[in-house]
Amino acid sequence: MSRVFLGIGGNIGDKHANIKETLSLLQENPKIEIVNTSSYYETAPVGYEDQDWFLNIVVEIETSLEPYSLLEYCNHIEQELKRERLIHWGPRTIDVDILLYENFSSDNEKLIVPHPRMCERGFVIIPLYEIAPDLIIYDKPIKEFVDQLQTEEVRKINYEG
Repeated sequence: MSRVFLGIGGNIGDKHANIKETLSLLQENPKIEIVNTSSYYETAPVGYEDQDWFLNIVVEIETSLEPYSLLEYCNHIEQELKRERLIHWGPRTIDVDILLYENFSSDNEKLIVPHPRMCERGFVIIPLYEIAPDLIIYDKPIKEFVDQLQTEEVRKINYEG
């Protein structure tokens, strides 16, 4: 089993329900075990800014899926939740990204791990730090990335249940 961190978020429709459905679909796969889930964070859009704010979480999983099989399953979840890729960094019902995959790195076109730009994005680093404060990324403690964040609007959201 490999330790993996996934970034999950969206800004179309019922964002909270879409994330909960994503978590359910992850749990349905017998080769995936959810180990930890961050709080929910509401964040301003990055890149294409003429859109609603996003709701994001980071999830730690243990999986026996190889990286590309996990990517296929993440893409399957996005298709199930009607993700459309119309505008780069544009609105979406759900986005499921592989952030880190234990003992694996790749920089090919299909899968880049560690996820590019994750250390620059508060909506990834803050929830990742919440559930894995001792994590080392690029030979640096995650706390260094948190401390170096540019001002970015990230608000913790509390949901009942």
